Amino acid sequence: MSKKLVAYFSASGTTAAAAKKLAQAAGADLYEIKPETPYTRADLNWQDKNSRSSLEMRDKSSRPALADASADISGYDTVFVGFPVWWYVAPTIINSFLEAYDFSGKKIVLFATSGGSGFGKAVAGLQPSAPGATIVEGAILNGRPDSAKLKAFADKY
Repeated sequence: MSKKLVAYFSASGTTAAAAKKLAQAAGADLYEIKPETPYTRADLNWQDKNSRSSLEMRDKSSRPALADASADISGYDTVFVGFPVWWYVAPTIINSFLEAYDFSGKKIVLFATSGGSGFGKAVAGLQPSAPGATIVEGAILNGRPDSAKLKAFADKY
């Protein structure tokens, strides 16, 4: 059995809840990906073309600073990376996280929460940030997934 980590970014708490349930069901460790400057409600207003999240998502080279880069990923074979879907892809802070570490030889399994869309081009947008890693599209974990389904999902990887 390989050692697993659930790393997640959550802007509003929805992805955090899913990540905690997944980590518990998988028997995995948990790590929160935190921005150096937390997002405010105004920052997350996707209807405002000048909001922080809108500006970051328009600029594919945007790499929001992390509050820390203290995750010791060396002991993990599989890393579940969770995020809310923004503009049909992962928020650029996920690229910041992937680029802060060496994921060579590791399997990165994406999971997300979404108001209605799927992963879109998340794998393609993240792969360059984790050279040498295998990134796979995992699952959208909306609502209240039960422990048995989460365990079955985690056990696939």
